[in-house]
Amino acid sequence: MALPWRRCCRWTAGLGGAPLLSAVCGRFAAVAEGSLRRKGTSSGLGSAAAFAAGAGNKVQCRSQSAVIKKPSVWWRCNFRSLYTTENPRCCNRLHSDANLKDPFPLVQKDLKNLYDDIKKELLVSKLELKSLCDYYFDGKGKAFRPMVVALMARACNVHSGRDRDLLPCQRSIAMISEMIHTASLVHDDVIDGSDTRRGKTTINEIWGERKAILAGDFILSKASMALARIGNNTVVAVLSQVIDDLVRGEFMQLGSKENENERFKHYLEKTFKKTASLIANSCKAVSILGSPDPEVHEIAFQYGKNIGIAFQLIDDVLDFTSCANQLGKPSAADLRLGLATGPVLFACQQFPELHAMIMRRFGSAGDVERAWQYVLQSDGVQQTSYLAHRYCQEAIQQIRKLCPSPEREALVHLSEIILTRDK
Repeated sequence: MALPWRRCCRWTAGLGGAPLLSAVCGRFAAVAEGSLRRKGTSSGLGSAAAFAAGAGNKVQCRSQSAVIKKPSVWWRCNFRSLYTTENPRCCNRLHSDANLKDPFPLVQKDLKNLYDDIKKELLVSKLELKSLCDYYFDGKGKAFRPMVVALMARACNVHSGRDRDLLPCQRSIAMISEMIHTASLVHDDVIDGSDTRRGKTTINEIWGERKAILAGDFILSKASMALARIGNNTVVAVLSQVIDDLVRGEFMQLGSKENENERFKHYLEKTFKKTASLIANSCKAVSILGSPDPEVHEIAFQYGKNIGIAFQLIDDVLDFTSCANQLGKPSAADLRLGLATGPVLFACQQFPELHAMIMRRFGSAGDVERAWQYVLQSDGVQQTSYLAHRYCQEAIQQIRKLCPSPEREALVHLSEIILTRDK
């Protein structure tokens, strides 16, 4: 069973040695505000790396195991508190939860034939290559990224006084984002040696690693060709950054930081590059196509970045809280791959024994099982989910700067969907 993510921790004053989460979240507002003042940060980490760096300075605090085993005060977070940021440019304020729109129906028309169109892009005469490329585009995926991109495109169009419907080039970005994402999954499964993905046997398990790599490359090449047809050099540069980030993020994942103070910053930076960069830059791309205002481009990027990091943080939590049938892949998969995700890094504050396991990438006999137990005995899962909550708060603050529209409110509501999902 997934934890109830509407519950989040609040630390009482007077606790000695505030945990890592306090250091991270304590710097969130100031850093986020500063990042908005800096132009040209859309190709980097912005606030994520900055407040992670701040967190690193606090990591040396003594173990919390003697002080607190779990948050001392719990309360039910009222999500209406997330929806109160006044838009300085638009005076229409939406007060009621009834105004929060279910994201999926709003873009159902836009995404109806998405996978069929992707298959047309991947059309090839060689039957085996076609089978490999079409394997994950079976229409059974969540299409999370295309949905976010389509909603952002519509919201930016409304904000700029245009027709809310997607431009053909904006819909192409939604399609391209899903193609890049799927190509990265194919490559990731080869690197990780995974045998299941989305409840299916992986491509590398069926056809072998060599053909899987070639299939991923082919999907990526077709995505690049579709991107080039849009004919906007700025958009091409923005989405090319995603490929750069994916490769750099994968290299980061292959290594471990010896310095404990740098690990959380390393983790968040890797999370941005491997997961959030695609969402952030895709959102920015459709905003560029729909609005000439650089401020709107930055809002779109910041929303995508924060919602993307939150999505991955919850994904890392679900590795400890959901069963394999829900996830569509084995649980504890990250530990078995030698990866120290948020719940493990937070658990280190209460169980310093985890540091040695992290450095040997949980490679000794019994490491995975012991690390699993330490995480579940600690408040690492709760703190990671709370950090995801803070990223969602920042995403909402960003998107609230756009003029009111059903699509904007759907993007707000999307944060709750991310925090409460169980697969």
